[in-house]
Amino acid sequence: EQVRPHVEAYRLAGGRTLYLLAEGRLVNLAAGDGHPAEIMDMSFGVQVLALRYLVEHARKLPRDVIRLPGEVDEAVCRMRLEALGIAIDTLTPEQQAYLSSWQEGT
Repeated sequence: EQVRPHVEAYRLAGGRTLYLLAEGRLVNLAAGDGHPAEIMDMSFGVQVLALRYLVEHARKLPRDVIRLPGEVDEAVCRMRLEALGIAIDTLTPEQQAYLSSWQEGT
């Protein structure tokens, strides 16, 4: 019997129930609803700003996989917050020091 979308229940002889997800296929592909528009627009925003960063810094960048500077992510986040009418404050030097002091495994 279908319990909910993409979930079927099979009653076994011993009284146990087997729940089959997405007809046994990959759940995230067969039953996924995708990301909401709010997530997609931020993702596309990061991609656009990453492309701009690449164009502006192409001659100085190594021919390698590089990490996108955090400022690009922060710019997208600030734009999204501004679009929502939300303002955030600036970190104090103490807060910045704390955030940058962590090490893996601590």
